Amino acid sequence: MKRKDRHHLHLLCDISELAALLTVSEDIKIFLQRTVEMIARHMNADVCSIYLYNEISGDLVLDATIGLNPNAIGQVRMKIGEGLVGSTLAKQEPLNEGCASRHPEFKYFKEAGEDPFDSFLAVPILRGVEKIGVLVVQHKKRDYFDDVDIQVMRGIASQLAGAVGNARLLLDSNLRKKGQAHDYRAEEPLRFIKGKMAVGGHAYASAFVFEKSHAVLLDEHQDEHDEKSEHSLTDFQRAIQATAEQLNEYQDRFARRLPESAALIFSAHLMILKDVRFMREMEKRISDGVPPAAAIRAVARHYMDLFSASDHAHVREKANDVQDLAGRILKNLRCKDETDQALGENRIVIARELYPSDVLRLASENVKGIILVSGGVTSHVVILARSLQIPLMIADEPQLLRLSEDTPIIMDAENGSIYVKPSEKIIKEYQSEEKTPFAPEISFQKVSPQTYSHDGFRIRLLANINLLRDLKFARELKAEGIGLYRSEFPFLIRSAVPSEQEQFFAYKQLFDEMPGKDITIRTLDIGGDKLLAYQDLTSEANPELGLRAIRFSLHHRDIFHQQLRAILRSAAGSKTVQIMFPLISSLDEFYEARQAVYECMLALESENLPHHQQPLIGVLVELPSIVEIIDELAAEADFLSIGTNDFVQYMLAVDRTNEKVAGYYNPYHPSVLRALAKIVKAAIQQDTHVSVCGEMAHQVEYIPFFAGIGVRCLSVYPKFLPEVQKFITGMKISDAESYARRLLAEATISGVRAVMQEER
Repeated sequence: MKRKDRHHLHLLCDISELAALLTVSEDIKIFLQRTVEMIARHMNADVCSIYLYNEISGDLVLDATIGLNPNAIGQVRMKIGEGLVGSTLAKQEPLNEGCASRHPEFKYFKEAGEDPFDSFLAVPILRGVEKIGVLVVQHKKRDYFDDVDIQVMRGIASQLAGAVGNARLLLDSNLRKKGQAHDYRAEEPLRFIKGKMAVGGHAYASAFVFEKSHAVLLDEHQDEHDEKSEHSLTDFQRAIQATAEQLNEYQDRFARRLPESAALIFSAHLMILKDVRFMREMEKRISDGVPPAAAIRAVARHYMDLFSASDHAHVREKANDVQDLAGRILKNLRCKDETDQALGENRIVIARELYPSDVLRLASENVKGIILVSGGVTSHVVILARSLQIPLMIADEPQLLRLSEDTPIIMDAENGSIYVKPSEKIIKEYQSEEKTPFAPEISFQKVSPQTYSHDGFRIRLLANINLLRDLKFARELKAEGIGLYRSEFPFLIRSAVPSEQEQFFAYKQLFDEMPGKDITIRTLDIGGDKLLAYQDLTSEANPELGLRAIRFSLHHRDIFHQQLRAILRSAAGSKTVQIMFPLISSLDEFYEARQAVYECMLALESENLPHHQQPLIGVLVELPSIVEIIDELAAEADFLSIGTNDFVQYMLAVDRTNEKVAGYYNPYHPSVLRALAKIVKAAIQQDTHVSVCGEMAHQVEYIPFFAGIGVRCLSVYPKFLPEVQKFITGMKISDAESYARRLLAEATISGVRAVMQEER
């Protein structure tokens, strides 16, 4: 089929156009209407409609359309499985018909006026397990829509899922009430706390308790103070406008800082802010004489209670969005200056727990540092903070959560020290010693493009990449390739599963910025401490042993295939691409995952889409079950990479994020060392490339052991490349081999420790 404007399809995969629509739309209904108009224009479609699913009534309702009778909005309803639209949501698959009226499931709605339109294409709007609705385009000409249209519509639906999902939640107001706002009280001040470094760095700023600030602002005890308030409806409207401007600014800033992020990271807040009912309830109360602050709190608490009562995690999460938004509005109401700071801007954030999305949001507000009152130092949040270069500490001191806002704090993550209300002497010492944890302009000059031991053996140094912004450091620090790209971050930071096209753009940047280099992309590693906000996975009794990593991908084939297709397409024209499966436990599992790659290659071939035709397929070795079948696995896989973090955890049955058993997490346990040696030996015998990509790879106390057992490739976070290279250049492989033999001869932890201490 001939297209006059094929170039416009690329625009639909760019979230910025939807972000622009959201910014200029006065309310949700207008946003939805402008969205269907935009899609119809780009798709050259005569009709575009959005049907939203109401969980309470169980109906799919026509909420926006162009091309159909506008009077049908709100009138056309159908159940899941009813009609073509209902069937699309029931099957959760696109439905493409050249002549819709002849389809056996077609249902006629006279009021819609859709008689002239033969061609019909519908795609479900899903956010993980949550059913949002259906997006439909129609055309008078039969057989108008093709496979490219389906792909584009999938991408649009994925982008719409978060924003429209929040709109639908606000429109559904019949949830049960539950819960009360937290009541915090100040307690005696602290002076000095000893903590643990998670991400190095220093910061001196005012405190901001992440869970506390909004709770205090929304506390019903604040209502009595509002009687004396002089704020007016005009002040309220000014605060709303200031809040909208701030959210748009954060959104733009965040998109620039993290290229793989969705520009609609703050869509939940913006959609709530533009909800007519939400705003009218506040304005009505103010017009009836209720002080603006009290009106904001009352309406916010109402919605927070409704959402908190839901049985679904993705709905309960919306209570946090309402709380955050209401807190921002109240801040702006109290501050006449419309340039009031973001809640976390230039602060040291203290929190009991943070999700990756929280860290990203705080990063967009230029947070100076983070102190977690609980949690392990190897969690995904720590990895993310490291990529964003935000100092982070772990402190077992609950009283930190009860500090009053704006309390001055010095955090010295390098030494594990926190000073609350520091004296002038301590402040001066801090200011005189303050330094950045990473000075790339110095490190770049010291790194060579290739690494050799003192006796001339080549050891390749690759980079672990968490975020695309890390590519700059990897390139300037002369990494020989990407040994591990953690592909879950685009999933973790969005409110819906990223589409194939969104993933394609992210992965393509890897190949574009590291041309000619080996690129290893680990498939989705979700589960354990990496939970998706839009997947109800928190109910697992033991998520570390649950539906995670490759198990999740094989269980959700649609998500897995989208990712594999995106990887293969993004690598088209590149020399090599390595696809690595995490948490493989058996040969059978590896065969099944590898077959999925082959199936995606065949599908791309049939669709005539450019893709890499000879990907290398390998395994991230993390489970003890692999050790006894390592010879067969090494023969089947194109490469092996050892993920030491999880490997040690599962070998020793130790939760590495649990401080109570942290002492049992010993990478130098004899069983761990002997298993590692066995894995490397099998790979060498099968002539299969093997590398190490876990934390042990950059720790200099373990590098001689790895070199001694035959490892010739290490993949580390970019900032560690100079240190690792410097260590290797002073090391002899012959000495390392002797050292490894001595370690492997020990059968006790104490014996291994003694050898390691002697070596130092």
